[in-house]
Amino acid sequence: MTALPASQLQPAEGARTVLPVLEQRMNSFYNNRWREQWKGRHIMRGRQPGVNSIQLMSNDYLALAGHEHIRHAQIRMLEDREQDVLMSGVFLGEDCSQHQFEQRVADWSGFPSAVLCQSGYAANVGLLQAVTNENTPVYIDMKAHASLWEGIQSAGARACPFRHNNVGHLERQIRVHGPGLICIDSVYSTSGALAPVAEMVALARQTGCMILVDESHSLGTHGPGGSGLVAELGLQSQVDFVTASLAKAFAGRAGIILCADDFPDYFWFTARPAIFSSCLLGHEVAGLNATLDLVIEDDWRRRVLGWNSEYLRQGLSAAGFNVEDSQSQIIALEAGDEYTTLRMREALEREDIFGAVFCAPATARNRSMIRLSVNAGLTIDELERIILGCTRAGEATGMHQWASARRLQRGVRAEVA
Repeated sequence: MTALPASQLQPAEGARTVLPVLEQRMNSFYNNRWREQWKGRHIMRGRQPGVNSIQLMSNDYLALAGHEHIRHAQIRMLEDREQDVLMSGVFLGEDCSQHQFEQRVADWSGFPSAVLCQSGYAANVGLLQAVTNENTPVYIDMKAHASLWEGIQSAGARACPFRHNNVGHLERQIRVHGPGLICIDSVYSTSGALAPVAEMVALARQTGCMILVDESHSLGTHGPGGSGLVAELGLQSQVDFVTASLAKAFAGRAGIILCADDFPDYFWFTARPAIFSSCLLGHEVAGLNATLDLVIEDDWRRRVLGWNSEYLRQGLSAAGFNVEDSQSQIIALEAGDEYTTLRMREALEREDIFGAVFCAPATARNRSMIRLSVNAGLTIDELERIILGCTRAGEATGMHQWASARRLQRGVRAEVA
């Protein structure tokens, strides 16, 4: 891959105009990142998975994608439904299928009400717009999802970051800036770490803050019937908002907000993603409704997912990988710089194993990683293949010299001492 010369971005007679800021940013990407850091290869794009490949890129944790119960529900709705409302959800009637699904999710999770959104991203951005303004301090975990940071910015609120999972630092921030909104993920999407949800909720109540818990990576996988980590802890009455992407365990494309009974109507008339974007179509809602059936009924999927995750975590740890942060179905192999991560991805592909590359801006610079998303469909033989393949790929890319491995080694030496 050659760099994009600046001359190619200069407008010819009659061509479109390229502003200097775009020229500068594109040249920086192609020259500094693609050519220099990635050495002319693409960090994301390599081999395509085959029939026998092990794919760990997808967030389909419960292995529900393509399930016949979901497909048949969508097909029936497509065949029977006369016309969808191709407008904002504010135009939906009270007894429509979307509102019925929302109430079903609310009842299942133990909240009074719910709002279905176009995506988890839209749910978080819209919610922050609806509940904060320029006078609101928003206390946000440094590793919280980008949609929460985007919501703060679009609402014009004040971001007050606190160190990852550090309740003490959060408390000090609140003492300085006053009551506001606390934003955390229940399961962090890069490392698979669990948040100390109970401690965060207790602090919110003590300090007069509201709290928003993003359960994108725990709704469906944790709690009674998959109803989430907040429900597992019995904290529904103390948590103001739960949001989640339904593109993870629900294997669909939507987002949800769990909230108080009087919030939805206010949200539909306040949040710009709700007002100015069309709602989901009927067959999409039908698919999500059928997925909820399976999420509730198939407890075995959560049990297998938990077992698979622990087995893989132990195997990778024994091989020398630093996977200490993971407490869930998300396991990160932190290679560090982007070129090493690219080489690790290529080495894994040679083993017929496909993970997801996470790099800036999804991670901090020089903390790039291959994220492995475990699912309930993996067999013991496949788990063994993953451990062996990761070990070989790690050795081929100098895994024991990674910064993450050195941090682990320092921790082990400290414990011994």
